[in-house]
Parts: sequence; structure tokens; C-alpha cells
Amino acid sequence: MTKLQQFTISCRKVWKIFGPNPGAVRPLLDQGLSRSEILAQTGHVIAVRDVSFDVRPGEIFVVMGLSGSGKSTLIRCLSRLIEPTEGEIVVDGQNVVAYDAAQLRELRRHKMSMVFQRFGLFPHRTILDNVAYGLEIQGLKKEPRYAQARQVLEMVGLKSWENYYPHELSGGMQQRVGLARALAVDPEILLCDEPFSALDPLIRREMQDELLRLQKTLNKTIVFITHDFLEALKLGHHIAIMKDGEIVQLGRPEEIVAHPVNDYVREFTRDVPRIKIITAKTIMAVAAADAGSDRVTVHADTTLEKLIGLTAVSPDPLAVLDNDGCVIGMVDRTAVLQALSEGN
Repeated sequence: MTKLQQFTISCRKVWKIFGPNPGAVRPLLDQGLSRSEILAQTGHVIAVRDVSFDVRPGEIFVVMGLSGSGKSTLIRCLSRLIEPTEGEIVVDGQNVVAYDAAQLRELRRHKMSMVFQRFGLFPHRTILDNVAYGLEIQGLKKEPRYAQARQVLEMVGLKSWENYYPHELSGGMQQRVGLARALAVDPEILLCDEPFSALDPLIRREMQDELLRLQKTLNKTIVFITHDFLEALKLGHHIAIMKDGEIVQLGRPEEIVAHPVNDYVREFTRDVPRIKIITAKTIMAVAAADAGSDRVTVHADTTLEKLIGLTAVSPDPLAVLDNDGCVIGMVDRTAVLQALSEGN
């Protein structure tokens, strides 16, 4: 198995440049012109710039950034709704950039489902028929596809709305219909472009919790787009933060909170409750193999909130253990205080 085959999705040096002659733009970038300068001089928009990342099976990989950062263009490149200008997008070991039309249809029907804001709802179809549409395309007969669609509608809280039409539902409800339709076909990969952003805060939290609950059972590979850092922290195993078409930082949520690479990322993390996010693994120092003897031990995932009390009463550094009970590092009062001070 090659390294790329260990991942469900691997992007390698993906670019998307909008405009009539993208090839003419690259030399200008090499000369040091900025994104805005290239737009002013050539009319070309650099939407995605040299993006690479890997998504593991069963992972929720969150891409976040402000409006215009390139995050929505990137997710559309993954399914080739938007054609990338350059680069490779490898799904289960195959470069989908090289797929022909028939292979793309197969990918979208069976392996990859997309959920965008109010994306693709048919106004002349009932909610039930909208949710069942992907199953219909797959050739599933009416009775079983309706049964499956009803099950998913109940899951997203729209059980009593199956006979209504999209225009009779609120925007937030329409988004839930889109999510239900994507889940109905049981895809391996779910691409979500801010699916909960228009929902009321309470419903939004419920849908986040529902997605996490479903993930424990269904184990989908999910690429999730958001502009909300708290949502990214709640859902993501890894987070990629984008600005001006580039990924400026990629890492685990606690790594980004503990060590933002620049002021742009730091602004996102400013109001985050650091003591509930940062873990012992994030702030520990490397320890010798016998360092844990006769010491108080903590698991690598122990939060800063708990470490505060433990280091306060322990005269010696705490030994940090992995899932196998092996010592992988040490945490002392200084490390805890430094992590707290960096958030102020």
C-alpha cells in the first residue's frame, strides 16, 4: 500500500485560477505579485493556491476561513463540480482529476455525496421525493427508497414534512433536506459546505451533535466547510485554515489553539475556551523512558482545565501517558502557566 492509499482523500498541489488564460498567471506569482495585484492586472482570480492535505478514513476534516478564502471552491474541486487548474485529487488511490464523465457519475452516485446550502432541491418534487432522488438514480424501487428516505427524514427532524415542497420550508429546513438526501444514498464520503450555517443556534447545535452521533455509527469520511471556528473545534479531527486561497495552518484543533501561526489564525482562536481544548499532549516536553517512575500520571488527552489542579498540588512534573500506558512526555507548572498566559 502506498502512502496515498492510506488516505481516503489526498490533495496534492491543487490550484484553481478563474479566468481565460490561467497559465499566464503563474509567472506573475513567481515574480512576487499578490493575489489582488494579479486580479487588477489580469482579471484572473486565484481561488485555490497550491493546496495539499490528506483525509483519513472516518475522519471529519474541517476547512475554515472567511468569505473569499477559497474554502467553498476547494470542496467543489474535490468532486470536480469545479475543475481544478492544476494538481491531483486522489480518492481511494485513484486520481479523480483524470476521470472521464462516466467515472465521475459513478463517483457522485455511489461514493461521494454533497451537501451545500439549499443545493439542488427540485421545486416540483416533494421533500420525500427530493430525499429519495439519489436512490432513484441508483435504480432502487419505489417502496424501499421511500422507506429509506423516511428514515433519514426522521433522523434530521423532518418526519412530518415529507409531503411538502421546498418553497414551503424555511431556508434552514431546506438545508436539512439536502443533508438527508446526501445521507440517504449511504456514501463513503460526505462533502459539506456550511450545511448548518443558516440554522437557528439551538437547531444548529442539535445538528452538530446529530452529525457526531451519526459519525460514531456510520464512520463516514467527511470534509466540512465552515466559517465558525467553534464549530470547527467541535466537529473536526483536523482543521485547515484558509486565507487568500492558501492553507495557512493545518493541524489538530488543540494544536491550532495552542500554537496559532500568525495573527490571522490567532484572531479566530481569541475567544476560544483554551482550558477546555488544549491537552497535555499539546504542551508536554519530551521525557526519558523511565521518567514516569513514581510520578503522578495523566493521559495525553487530559485538558488544561484538569492539568491546572493537578500541577498545583504535585511538586514534580506529571508523566503523560499514551493509550498503551507508555510515558510519552512530561508536563509541569511552567508549561501549564505558559499555555494559560498565551491565551491572554
